[in-house]
Amino acid sequence: MKKIILTLAVTMVCAITAVAQDWQTDFTVAKDIASKEHKPIILVFQGSDWCGPCIKLDREIWSTDTFKKYANKNYVMLQADFPKGKKNALPEAQTKANANLAETYNKNGIFPFVVVLNVKGEVLGETSYKKTTPENYIKELNVFTK
Repeated sequence: MKKIILTLAVTMVCAITAVAQDWQTDFTVAKDIASKEHKPIILVFQGSDWCGPCIKLDREIWSTDTFKKYANKNYVMLQADFPKGKKNALPEAQTKANANLAETYNKNGIFPFVVVLNVKGEVLGETSYKKTTPENYIKELNVFTK
């Protein structure tokens, strides 16, 4: 019985890990991964604890199994979060790094804002929240990478 429970637990952990979204928060690391794996970077500017459309984008697109499975194979996901709540405050170094990304890629302060970048950090395309399916959102992102 213990072996069956252990086997089930390991299987569940592997299944959860297989579809986990691997968000980067360091631009240099994201570019290194993108270069090594020949993948575009999806840079997401969000206000995770105050921006309604950001929360919807996370719930309706980023957190879906469909998107996570596709993203793990095809993109490097980079998050630049700008939370407002004290309990969600980021370390000062991360706050500064996100602000630097915003100065370069989100000068108008749009939230959510999704920027598709090549391995060098050059902009291939931009989008935001749209009420759509994960499959259609993927198609939109892929237009920028072709």
